[in-house]
Amino acid sequence: MTTDAEAARSTGSLTKGQLSPIDQLRLFEKKYDVVTTGIVGRLPLAPTWRCLDLGAGAGSMSYWLAERVSEGSVLALDTDTGYLDPARAANLSVRQADLTTAELPEGAFDLILVRAVLEHLPEPEEALGRITRWLAPGGWLVAEDFYYLPAEHAPTPVGRALVGAYVQRMEAQGADMRWARALPATLSRAGLANVDSKVTPAGPGQSSADDELIGTRLRQEGHTLVDSGLVTAQQLTDFLDALGTPRGQDMTTLLISAWGQRPTTG
Repeated sequence: MTTDAEAARSTGSLTKGQLSPIDQLRLFEKKYDVVTTGIVGRLPLAPTWRCLDLGAGAGSMSYWLAERVSEGSVLALDTDTGYLDPARAANLSVRQADLTTAELPEGAFDLILVRAVLEHLPEPEEALGRITRWLAPGGWLVAEDFYYLPAEHAPTPVGRALVGAYVQRMEAQGADMRWARALPATLSRAGLANVDSKVTPAGPGQSSADDELIGTRLRQEGHTLVDSGLVTAQQLTDFLDALGTPRGQDMTTLLISAWGQRPTTG
């Protein structure tokens, strides 16, 4: 399973001006935490809830949840826990494990969050069905993943080249960059009720956080696309130069957020 934490770590050694993996993860959180906290904040979150953060990354959502369930608990689970600090809260615990093989009690959690993880799994729907069994009756699951719009629809040739190359590389690593479209329907098939969803656009020019995150990743990882022959060095330079300008604006990705509740009966 490849999470954003592992993707960030794979950038290798840093040169002057580059961001560390933890800083890259914090950029990701800066962009998307406002979406996730907005969704969770609309749920009937109680101080006693038991929460599970799957693929916790740098821990921002785990820490946020720990503050709000002061009488409950938060378990942060990831294959790489090096960026997580269990000392941040007395009701926070950290476990290194893969969610596809982790053994957790059925019905143990009132809230489960899984963000930017399922799209990297070979059998995401099967994993989602497994996760829902860990929900207590009446508990909520919030799942978020990315749906990449067709690269050939990008408004510029360089955009088509860069987006297509990035998707091709991610798919070569086992990710399904289209699967997120099925999230709401998959939650329903898994037996959850009150399923709802939200779509958040992302891409160059969508926000300053988008440009910062995209620029950072491409400056540090873009050479791999060039080295593999997927794009030219000039295409990479042109794309980076266009960030923050009207000619570079695009909508490359949709964050699909879906949530549902385990029925209290049946």
